[in-house]
Amino acid sequence: MNDFYRALGDIRNIRRQMAETTAFRGYGPLTLSATAGFALIGGGAQSHFIPDTTHHPSRYITLWSAVAFCSLLLMAISTKTRTRRHHSGLEQEMIRLAAEQFLPALIAGIALTLVLARCVPGSAWMLPGLWQILYALGVFSSCRFLPRALFAAGAWFLTTGLLCLSLADARALAPWTMTVSFTLGQLLIALILRITTAETTDQDA
Repeated sequence: MNDFYRALGDIRNIRRQMAETTAFRGYGPLTLSATAGFALIGGGAQSHFIPDTTHHPSRYITLWSAVAFCSLLLMAISTKTRTRRHHSGLEQEMIRLAAEQFLPALIAGIALTLVLARCVPGSAWMLPGLWQILYALGVFSSCRFLPRALFAAGAWFLTTGLLCLSLADARALAPWTMTVSFTLGQLLIALILRITTAETTDQDA
């Protein structure tokens, strides 16, 4: 019986090693482009419904949290479908590895949002910059099994996040800070994945 469980453990280790050395193709360019559209919608909604974010930081947080949730939900559905199609046999391992790259940044973002919103509401202007920096860290972390060119996208989000923090006041809550950063950033990721996917297909052919 011990030999049986040892064999199962060896199989799991082999499958994980295979997943770690396989380029992940679960993120779809079209889906990422759609999340860029969500950012545009979020910016438009903020402009129309929350013109004064200084007095309504909770509304700002609620709006962009909803945008993030919709984006994550769409990405989760698309990623599961694409992973099943492109990584047949390694689906669970690939999805687990992908989640491990982004979960720390996601959890940190949720925790920071809750703490600032509840305990230091006057510091809500820091959130756009912090969100973008944490997202950049998630992108950098994912580059270990995604195209290296995505470092450019991580650098974009890191730069825009720092620029938001440098505003040092409620100007960081303006609609354009999140809209410009995530719309262009997500489109950049989509473009890189589109190009590298096409290159991989040509090489395989």
